[in-house]
Formats: sequence, structure tokens, C-alpha cells
Amino acid sequence: MAFSADTANFLIESRLRDAAGGDMDAYFDLGIAYSSGSDGLEVDLIEAHKWFNLAAVNGHERAQQCRAEISDEMTAREIAEAQKEARAWLSETVRRAA
Repeated sequence: MAFSADTANFLIESRLRDAAGGDMDAYFDLGIAYSSGSDGLEVDLIEAHKWFNLAAVNGHERAQQCRAEISDEMTAREIAEAQKEARAWLSETVRRAA
């Protein structure tokens, strides 16, 4: 099923809003979208790892598996960048919530 660009943007923006509220399913959905290039996104393993990592640290078991799977396709530098971005996301969302 193909989405229009507007629909795809709405879906991603909706999941980002949910993620900002700490929704681990939104983290996982974003990881899937970035790892597969769905919802009109380009495949971006760094972004995918970031979102899977955020879900995984919150106990999402499937996210832990997906993070491990895509890590096999990434360099150590890419994984470090993804982890840095995950920490930045957490730091920023905590600041906004305070």
C-alpha cells in the first residue's frame, strides 16, 4: 500500500509526537520505518538504531532484536552516532517536559 507524501508525513509526525511523550511503541514504529524505508522515508540505519535503542532500553523485546539485527549492517562509528543521537533525544525531551 502506497501512501501519499502528505499521509506519510502525517504518520511520521504523529509517531514523533507520541515518541516525545515517551511512547515505546512509537519508538519501535519509527525504528521500523527508518530501517525499512516505509512511510515515505529513506532507509537510515543510524536513525533506525536510535529509535530501536530508545524502545529497547524501555523493555521492548522486539526492538532489542531489531537493534541487534541492524547493528550487524552498521560500522562501530555509525552505532556510536546512533547512541549519541538517542542520548540527545532523551536529553531534549526531558528538558521540554521540565
